[in-house]
Amino acid sequence: MLLAVAERDAYANLLLPELIRQRGLTGRDAALATELAYGTLRGRGSYDAVLAICSDRDLSALDAPVREVLRLGAHQLLGTRVAAHAAVATSVTLVREKSGPRPAGFVNAVLRKVATRDLAAWLDIAAPDRAADPAGSLAVRYSHPRWIVAAFAAALGEQLTGPLTETAAALAADNERPRVHLCVLPGRADREELIRAGCEPARWSPYGGYLAEGDPAAIPAVAAGLAGVQDEASQLAAIALTRAAGGGQGGQASPGGHDRHDGRGERWLDVCAGPGGKARMLAGLAAGAGSRLVAAELREHRARLVRGATAAAQTCGVVVADGTRPAWDAGRFDRALADVPCSGLGALRRRPEARWRRGPGDVAALGELQRDLLREALDSARPGGVTAYVTCSPHPAETREIMTAVLAGAPGTEVLDAPAVLAEVPGLRCPEPFSRYAQFWPHRHGTDAIFVALLRRR
Repeated sequence: MLLAVAERDAYANLLLPELIRQRGLTGRDAALATELAYGTLRGRGSYDAVLAICSDRDLSALDAPVREVLRLGAHQLLGTRVAAHAAVATSVTLVREKSGPRPAGFVNAVLRKVATRDLAAWLDIAAPDRAADPAGSLAVRYSHPRWIVAAFAAALGEQLTGPLTETAAALAADNERPRVHLCVLPGRADREELIRAGCEPARWSPYGGYLAEGDPAAIPAVAAGLAGVQDEASQLAAIALTRAAGGGQGGQASPGGHDRHDGRGERWLDVCAGPGGKARMLAGLAAGAGSRLVAAELREHRARLVRGATAAAQTCGVVVADGTRPAWDAGRFDRALADVPCSGLGALRRRPEARWRRGPGDVAALGELQRDLLREALDSARPGGVTAYVTCSPHPAETREIMTAVLAGAPGTEVLDAPAVLAEVPGLRCPEPFSRYAQFWPHRHGTDAIFVALLRRR
């Protein structure tokens, strides 16, 4: 798996379960394989800094199998309770099988040096001085690239030259193993079904539950298509869109002269719905509100996933369409969701390899698409209609800067108070002057770092 991630840009969360099934691993063996794989990916930055001290060769110049075995061995030595002699011996055996006897001797020598100290002691040696280089120090200590450290600090309102207490907490949370969050289909299943299957009720979402261990597919509601894996912050983003007061609820007449105080008979839109998590939830909520959802997805294979996710709700029409060039008339929808493609920096606990795969250029390249999708979603909403901009990233360039750019060209749009809509969730407000936006964080909420803005056309 580590080789596939490094050489083929494979996604660990998709490949690892398949490899575990192919190898027939179950129970504790499957759990250990998962910990070794994800732990090595999460800690790569810290482990590389330690290995660079213990090796007389540049890691980037090593053969890929040797490099990945060294990282895997370093994680066993510094991040698990595997005995040092066992970690070294299995690493040497593995590299001998993959690359021959000479690299095996090299790996043995390097990992024996690594085993002489614990992680904290090595980081005191490997990390730059905090006062002289705060970003570099946190990058090594918490295994994140420097540019992500800087982006998190900016999102949290902390200066790199000052105390970075909350930034450090956010980076540390990215290295913790997350619980699986589940969500039932509103109106078709009840959260009690998750609880009876062994889940803990979610803190804020009335439709969510947490699974501590085990296969989600073994839960009857999931197997029946009436529940699925969905981060709690993602659930709350969909809930926020449906709770926000639209023009009709404020007493304004909708086009055609009909007030919609109760929200019934509304049209809802998801402009980029794949793979379907939020669309499934919106479809269920739409059914309860007497409304209907149109879910648009650019790629046919992802549209099929959306159809499968929303089939049980029976209130969703799925279309293959480009959200930046809508196949529908402007001003037709009461509520619109722009859950835009992004860097995924908000889900680094679940997709740890993304921190090494992405760069600042990737964030900049997504900006135009994100702005276009939000503009079209706003244009798709009727006067008085509500649009939600959602992204699984806390990076200012994907959140506040997108909002600033789009709002500059949309003078008839007001920003609703998203934290007030989700008043039961503490600690959502972004730094001033952006306090009307909601930003979830792993270290605050135990969720992905999802950003939510609610906009209403006057």
